[in-house]
Amino acid sequence: MTDKSTLIQPATIEPDRGQSATQIHLVDKASFAGWLAERPAGQRAALAAAKFKGEAGSHMVLADGDDCLVVAGVADAASLGPWCLARLGDALPAGTYRLAGAERIEAAPALLGWALGQYRYDRYRQQVEDEGPRLLLTRHAAAIPVALAEAGATMLVRDLVNTPAEDMGPAELEAAVEALGRVHKATVHVTKGDALAQHFPMVHMVGRAAARAQAPRMIELEWGDAAHPRLAIVGKGVCFDSGGLDLKPSSAMLLMKKDMGGAAHAIGLARLVMEAGLKVRLHLLIPAVENAVSGGSFRPGDVLRSRQGLSVEIGNTDAEGRLVLGDALTRAGEDKPGLIIDFATLTGAARVALGPDLPAMFAREDATALALEAAGRAVDDPVWRMPLYEGYREYLKSDIADLNNSPSNGFAGAVAAALFLDRFVPEGTDWAHFDTFAWRPAAKPGRPKGGDALGLRAAWGLLKGRYG
Repeated sequence: MTDKSTLIQPATIEPDRGQSATQIHLVDKASFAGWLAERPAGQRAALAAAKFKGEAGSHMVLADGDDCLVVAGVADAASLGPWCLARLGDALPAGTYRLAGAERIEAAPALLGWALGQYRYDRYRQQVEDEGPRLLLTRHAAAIPVALAEAGATMLVRDLVNTPAEDMGPAELEAAVEALGRVHKATVHVTKGDALAQHFPMVHMVGRAAARAQAPRMIELEWGDAAHPRLAIVGKGVCFDSGGLDLKPSSAMLLMKKDMGGAAHAIGLARLVMEAGLKVRLHLLIPAVENAVSGGSFRPGDVLRSRQGLSVEIGNTDAEGRLVLGDALTRAGEDKPGLIIDFATLTGAARVALGPDLPAMFAREDATALALEAAGRAVDDPVWRMPLYEGYREYLKSDIADLNNSPSNGFAGAVAAALFLDRFVPEGTDWAHFDTFAWRPAAKPGRPKGGDALGLRAAWGLLKGRYG
């Protein structure tokens, strides 16, 4: 990916060495009156005329002698969260800035929002306003690479998800993993064609109806010292989901370019792992397919044989993500990893239950679930644990096969899908599954409408705590 959105990120934050910069004064409702009393009469008059009260999310640029300053309202000027500077990162004119009094403010978490506030997806625009970046100087030098790494991974997820299926099919996902592998000297192996049909039969069956240029494949990347604990990261790579023969209505297809959002999250998390040099043996797996319609489509009522050997009756061809993940999770488990994490835009039921902002998280181990929840709260990337409830396993029963891929009763769709995946993860393996939306239907500061990473930083927090 070479569009502006990925190129803007590295130049947004630099160490403060006394460079010339416009000061940003952060205030909240409690501190605004005291700050205002110390300002010159001209500034007080300008603020009064604009009815500026220091409310969170508001800002003004004021003349300050021959220069200018920025006053910005935040929720709490003494404790800055990750999104408090995001609006400024987007709204201020291009230039160089520093936080006034930054030596007494814990600004490190806010650096992420400053960088992400400048994200743009301009790949298909003929005319792009090149304003230049807004550069923030900070004394928190150690926090800069951390913030830029997380911003870069998030931007990568956004870029991959925002790109339409014509330009982000299985071949392009393969290219994205290959590019990541070259940067970090990782080994990439791709299985497709006859070998895919033999070794990953469910991936093959789901993707075989697509055009040859978008042929299905299993993409695997391995990195790190083989002596280190093994970590598997799996991402659903359904690059477009028509629903197959159980065809979606046109309105439901509009966002299906994002059905590879799980793969995007997995790639972004793998990038963070390798950039940080975590002491793990990383195994990234992306089953990449297009669920298309043609004479080669798999059918309702078909029985598919999986890599693990389990047979799966197809109750609905639109429940294809769990099929390709089943083969990928089987492959991941064969090397006995200490932890498997998978991401998937898997069920509409998870969105009905939790809405677009809150990924449904399933985990076998209570300690892993608690660590993920705590990590998400710490970085304002919340996740919500859902149950792997044993009583619903009967929903997956088939009259003629080991499993049915789609219960017909309409109950507990996200739980049933997670229980289906659970059958393909080796018993006793620590495993966490994210059913994420990978999309923001409405913009927030630093989080524009479109593809987004939801649950990525929570998972990263877990991995840093466990392997960092």
